[in-house]
Amino acid sequence: MQDHAPIPPALVSVPRITTLIASLAVALCSGTNYVDSAYSPQLGARLGISHTQLNIVGLAGNVGVYSSGPVWGKIVDSRGPRILLVCSFLFLLGGYSGMRYLYDTGLPADVEHLSIIAFCALVLFSYLTGAGGNGGLVSSVNSTAKTFPDKARASTTGLVISGFGLSAFFFSSISHLLFAGNTSAFLLVLALGTSCPMIIGWFLVRPIPLPDEEGYEVVQPEEDPDAITTALIPSSSHTNLLAHDFVEPAHPRYIHRGDNSEQEDNDTREVELSPPHLGVPGQGGPEMSNWLRSLSRGAAIAHDTTPNLHGKKLWVSGDFWLLFSILSMLSGTGLMYINNVGSMSQALYAHNNAHYDEIEASGWQATQVSAISLMNFSGRIFIGLVSDFAKNKYGMPRSYCLVLVSFFFFVSQVVAATEDRIENLWVASALLGLAHGSVFSLFPTVCLEWFGMPHFSENWGYLSMSPMAAGNFFSLIFGRNLDAHDPGTTDDALLTRVAASAPQCLEGIECYVDTIYLTAGATFLSMLLSIWAGYRDRQKIAAARHQRRLRRSVSTWEEHEVHNA
Repeated sequence: MQDHAPIPPALVSVPRITTLIASLAVALCSGTNYVDSAYSPQLGARLGISHTQLNIVGLAGNVGVYSSGPVWGKIVDSRGPRILLVCSFLFLLGGYSGMRYLYDTGLPADVEHLSIIAFCALVLFSYLTGAGGNGGLVSSVNSTAKTFPDKARASTTGLVISGFGLSAFFFSSISHLLFAGNTSAFLLVLALGTSCPMIIGWFLVRPIPLPDEEGYEVVQPEEDPDAITTALIPSSSHTNLLAHDFVEPAHPRYIHRGDNSEQEDNDTREVELSPPHLGVPGQGGPEMSNWLRSLSRGAAIAHDTTPNLHGKKLWVSGDFWLLFSILSMLSGTGLMYINNVGSMSQALYAHNNAHYDEIEASGWQATQVSAISLMNFSGRIFIGLVSDFAKNKYGMPRSYCLVLVSFFFFVSQVVAATEDRIENLWVASALLGLAHGSVFSLFPTVCLEWFGMPHFSENWGYLSMSPMAAGNFFSLIFGRNLDAHDPGTTDDALLTRVAASAPQCLEGIECYVDTIYLTAGATFLSMLLSIWAGYRDRQKIAAARHQRRLRRSVSTWEEHEVHNA
């Protein structure tokens, strides 16, 4: 008598809800990279570093987020989320504690600028906070994606990622309400408030297997002594969930229970994907195994299975580089704005203001961070619901929503380039937050749809490295632009008051508007590329479905001929 695997819990059950809530809590404490603007101007003033140097420190956190993605993805795909959560605890605690130590130590009385060694240490601490936060996010998103089925995956992962977006609002609100003007206390809150929840996540964040009707079950063939004893049965032709890699028999058999997006697929059917049907040379074995392990989305749809593109084939895929380019420009724009909105706020507030007040200026900074964070949270939920509705109700690929997200970014930059009053800057910040939240909720799901679940976190890790390209470029351009407008002939009394708070440009919107023009152009280009991506996806799906229908017709004709013979 054969052993049977434990029956997975129902889709709405305590283990799944526990994983969802715990993942949301971990993500909520993982997005503090976005709260950088709430303390970076004060940190720069305390340590005597320029805007360009301050952008390098902020960029180190961003590099920590995106460069760690492939490493975290590889680990979580093969070993689960616990290793990531332990590393996140250590990185976040060490990073923010180190930044607080440098801030509290300050500069010696006879020194005006931070030493090279201390500056490198500050950059390292910022990198650790980014890498640690991303570890928490990857572990929570991966567990959630493997716990819920395709029809609810975008909404649930969007909810978890929304916690990441809400993180900045959560911590900046604590700072503004309890530690206004006390940067040291705020950094301590960040050190403890981000690291301790990772310990809780170590116990509660884990993937829950899906029931057979939503995932893949292992069957034991009873009548084929020559076949390998395991096969995978995906229960839906559009299901993207796989535990790790395929386990291939010599002649794998896939049973599909229909695809709601296509009428002719509503019947239950069994398709034997033998080499002649697949068009793979040879009679199975290693060649077929390798082919099954690297299916693109179009080929997967054509053969009633799921995509599994990774490794070298991912890097030479045009689809990968198309998504990479769009995400680089969009998220690069978002990171530039988020890292520098504190300086933008101070520039507008100080312009022609003879009564500059440090606490009020700090309040405007917190307003921008809160607006970005709240709308970031809303955008992550909004785009998940919209993309799920569009796919489930109308059969539209989620890639169509890329156009909507790019449009949000473009409008935010247009508003930022025209708004020269501090009282109204929150409008641009809110639009930017909505766009930035949407892009980081939508792209993981599109990545999963296009390249498959078996190597999802690894593939997403590679794709999420894209912000480092445009993000670093835009941020450095912003810093140099702001430094170029540093006051030289401005009123000395005003300069003295502002300099007590941070290195500051006093020319208002002219301090940074040239950089906004650059990002507005980049987001417009992204909008055009997004239209192309949606069109390519639609054409690829239509061609794959046509090929599938032709293959079935040929198969039916062959069976009819054999029967007549």
